[in-house]
Amino acid sequence: MKVIGILSSPRGKNSSTRKLVESAMKGAQEAGAETEMIDITKLNIEYCLGCATCHRKGECAQTDDFQEVMDKIMAAEGLVLSSPNYIDNVTGQMKVFMDRMVDAVHLQLLEGKYGFALCTTGGGNEDIVLDYLNEFLIKCGATAIGAAGAAVGKDPASINVASEKAYELGKDLVEAIKEKRRYPEQEKIHNLFKESFWYTVSANRERWASNYEHWVQKGWSR
Repeated sequence: MKVIGILSSPRGKNSSTRKLVESAMKGAQEAGAETEMIDITKLNIEYCLGCATCHRKGECAQTDDFQEVMDKIMAAEGLVLSSPNYIDNVTGQMKVFMDRMVDAVHLQLLEGKYGFALCTTGGGNEDIVLDYLNEFLIKCGATAIGAAGAAVGKDPASINVASEKAYELGKDLVEAIKEKRRYPEQEKIHNLFKESFWYTVSANRERWASNYEHWVQKGWSR
């Protein structure tokens, strides 16, 4: 079993968010998973061009480090997304990475995978970012099992509490994967997406040939 942790803080080893990801990876390791932490701020991942080549051909038009990261995610069973709060949102690096994952949404590529979100802030509102990251996991077809965050600016000790929670979430992630844990409310969201988005895929079947073929092969056509 493989669990990937995505770090998007540009502060490197000085990042508080990194501490949470490291704790999560430790928990997953001790529960029996192989883990890898990927710092996307150190990689060359360009902006999404909005060209829809991925929808047409099933591959991105750009040649950079994105596909290597995506291949690792696809080979894993668990995914941890993390970001510090940058004005009530994720960092620019994480947003660019998420934008490039548009086909993961269209094709529900993370279906069957489990994950959770991590965030640190200075003065608060970590829940806004945590919800955003977990909603993204769900939009991609994955199942979100929880979140951990800390407002380290106003409460420096909160990083310790959040680190312990991240560690426990890492362990629980492995258990969720093993038992194929079900979350009915998220299953409803996944099913509603498939029911509604099929009409968009079908209407664009010529422009989005690869997307259309994927949906038909999956048996999601209506």
